[in-house]
Amino acid sequence: MAEARARLPFDLPEVDYEQYTNRQLVAIPLVVLALALAVIAVYYVLNGVPVGLGIAFTGGTEIQLTTADSPDAVRSSFDLDVASVQPISSQQDAYIVTFQSSDTDAITSQARAAGYEWESVQSRSPSFGSTAQRQALLGIAIAFAGMSVLVFVLFRTFVPSIAVVASAFSDLVIPMALMNVFGIELSLGTVAALLMLIGYSVDSDLLLNNHVLRRRGSFYESTYRAMRTGVTMTLTSISAMTVMTIVSFLFGIPLLPEVGIILVFGLTADLMNTYLMNVTLLRYYKFEAIDR
Repeated sequence: MAEARARLPFDLPEVDYEQYTNRQLVAIPLVVLALALAVIAVYYVLNGVPVGLGIAFTGGTEIQLTTADSPDAVRSSFDLDVASVQPISSQQDAYIVTFQSSDTDAITSQARAAGYEWESVQSRSPSFGSTAQRQALLGIAIAFAGMSVLVFVLFRTFVPSIAVVASAFSDLVIPMALMNVFGIELSLGTVAALLMLIGYSVDSDLLLNNHVLRRRGSFYESTYRAMRTGVTMTLTSISAMTVMTIVSFLFGIPLLPEVGIILVFGLTADLMNTYLMNVTLLRYYKFEAIDR
C-alpha cells in the first residue's frame, strides 16, 4: 500500500485503511446518511413534502421589480402572500418577488399602485406545477432505477453492486437534506443538479469497483490507483462548481447558484461515500464474503 501511494502524482490524505475495521470506516457515512434522513423526515412531518418546492412545482408568480425600497417595504406593498423578496446582485435596486398566487393581474395592479416598475412577470398555475412535480420525481426515480439495474448487470454480484447503489442514494439524500437546512427550494434547475449527481456518483464508484475487481494488483494498490483518478476528478469538479456558484451569485444569474451549491454538497458527499462506504463494502467482499 505504501508503494502504491508513492507512485501517485499528488498527495492523497494519509488514510491507512488497514488500521481501521470495516465497522469503523462505514460508521461515518452511515451516521451522516442517518442525520440527512432525519432532517428530511422532520421537514416532511412539518411541511408535508420531503424538500421545499419552488413555484415550478407549486404554482405561483415571479415578478422582477425596480425600486429603491427595502425588501421589507416591497413585501408590505402587496396584499397577496409574498413568498420571497430576492435582491438581484447585478442590478441596483432590483428584486425578484415571488408570490404563491398565480393571479398576475392582481400582482401587477398592486405593483403599479405602489409605483413600482417591472421588467418581467412569470406565472405558473398550481395544476401545471403539480404535474411538473410528478414528472420531476418520476424522472429522478427512473434515473436511479435505471442506474441500479445497469450496475447489477455489470457486476452480477450483490455486494459490489449494492455498494454503488448505496453510495448514489446517499449522494442524493445528503444534498436534499442540506437544501432544507439552507432554504434552497426544489426547482427545475435543482432537479437537474440532482440528476447530475447520480451520474457523478456512478462514475466515481464504477471507477473504484473496476480497479478493485477487474484489474491486477492487491486490494489496496487498486484502491489507490482508483483514488489517483477519482479524487482528482471530483476535486476538480468541486472547484469548478464553487467558482460557478460564486460568479453566478455575484452577477445575479438565476438558478446557477442553487445548482452549483447542490453539486458542491453532493460531490463532497461522494468523496466520503466512495472512499469510506464503497471501499469498506468492497473490502468486506474481497476478504470476508468470498472466503465464505
